[in-house]
Amino acid sequence: LSIRFLEEKKEEVAAAASCQARVEAVCPRSGPFRAGELALAVVRRKHNTTLKLLCRLAAEAVLSSPGGVLPHRDIIGQLPGQVLLASSGARLLLRRPSLDEYVLLMPRGPTIAYPKDISAILMMMDIHPGDTVLESGSGSGAMSLFLSRAVGPKGRVLSYEIRDDHHSLAKKNYRRWRSAWEIGHVDKWPDNVEFILKDISTAAADMKSVTLDAVVLDMLNPQCALPVVHPSLKQGGVCAVYLANITQVIELLDRIRSCKLPFLCERIIEVTHRSWSVLPAKLKHYKSSQMVETQENIEESPQNEYEEIHIQDQAVLKESKYNESLSDAGETNYSVPYIARPSHCQEAHSGKTNV
Repeated sequence: LSIRFLEEKKEEVAAAASCQARVEAVCPRSGPFRAGELALAVVRRKHNTTLKLLCRLAAEAVLSSPGGVLPHRDIIGQLPGQVLLASSGARLLLRRPSLDEYVLLMPRGPTIAYPKDISAILMMMDIHPGDTVLESGSGSGAMSLFLSRAVGPKGRVLSYEIRDDHHSLAKKNYRRWRSAWEIGHVDKWPDNVEFILKDISTAAADMKSVTLDAVVLDMLNPQCALPVVHPSLKQGGVCAVYLANITQVIELLDRIRSCKLPFLCERIIEVTHRSWSVLPAKLKHYKSSQMVETQENIEESPQNEYEEIHIQDQAVLKESKYNESLSDAGETNYSVPYIARPSHCQEAHSGKTNV
């Protein structure tokens, strides 16, 4: 009986391992955290805000947060999506970071192109897997990472940068993401970005040997790069220019007109996202407090943070009868009023032109 029990256990372990392998093949991010990969800790704070902390897991390291510390060894081996307790009792949601979260939290020197703007640029350029794209202005490497994913393993990204410190930082952030990705995923992140420390205005000789499907310029004077890159840009190709204000847009368009460059301005757009806060209202009635409860994972808001709702006795009775009818029907959930308003912290605006 004892031997048979062990054999059955072995069969169960083997079946579980086989099932896990099948799951990982279908969903590469289903495995547990491993040392060397990136983990994102999300801490809930007051006023329905969250704090995100990015760390690279190491066996002897410790994650520090406003809610206490959490040893990395307690994270390694856990599946993403679990809530762990820090030393002072704070609840930390651990998961793998998305690419847009990584570029917002990674070390940066110059201001990055924000994910909301990069998404619009990628759609404007209509990049496909296998394309060759030129980027001028590596910056901190945010655009390079998104371009790398867009063109895929068979594509190519040429990233020019004039400043040595920006060039080094962009390469470091790109390699950090790739190495962490390979540890936590079954597939490999493509090694398809060539970082070049050179002024794009002096790279005319380099452009003779390459055909570009698209160009993206994120630099102070993009008008200096257009005469260099346009001979290599295929007929009908798109050059997207990322600019901070409308004055720069006017200067660029004037240069195109005065130099008679073969570009047609198609669109000038500004990308805005509006974040909202949607929360259960704070009820101010002694009889309703027993009926309506806020969610456990939402901290109680300070005085006057949300609208006060006063419920009359008659309304409470109607609500009670309504909840009893739901209970009789087999439903235990009940409706509560909600407050919806734009968040206090909104993403910054930015301008760009598509030439």
